[in-house]
Amino acid sequence: MLLLKLMSKRRTWVCLFVSVYTVLLSLSWNLLKSVLSWYEIRESSSSSSAWSALYGSVLLGACFGVLSMVAALAVAVPATLVTWITVLVLLTFCGKPRKTLVLEGKKLTAEITGFVVKVLIKEGNIVAAVCAVLGYFALVRHHTEE
Repeated sequence: MLLLKLMSKRRTWVCLFVSVYTVLLSLSWNLLKSVLSWYEIRESSSSSSAWSALYGSVLLGACFGVLSMVAALAVAVPATLVTWITVLVLLTFCGKPRKTLVLEGKKLTAEITGFVVKVLIKEGNIVAAVCAVLGYFALVRHHTEE
């Protein structure tokens, strides 16, 4: 009972949301540092720094793309639930019978979930591509300055 009362408070959800984003930011910062240290080790031991920069930038792009999808999912789930509930309530007010409402709810759930997954994948790919290109140019520029 205490858990339900605690989870119904807005402050609890805000703290949970902020803590999840803090963990994601910390993980991404540690990942960035580890990829950069890998690149520096690879750059000092190998003469083909262009390939190392390409590998490093693709790794950075993929990881930040996944992180952006996780962050967007944290925002998309509550918005999706509100949309789903609103449509079901509107269908109820239109006088749909319960059996029809259950079938419509299942179809609606599948459609909304499919749409959210498509949008998340598209946005994750865009972020991954931008991070990979920017990372490549930053790593190649870093190599030419030395």
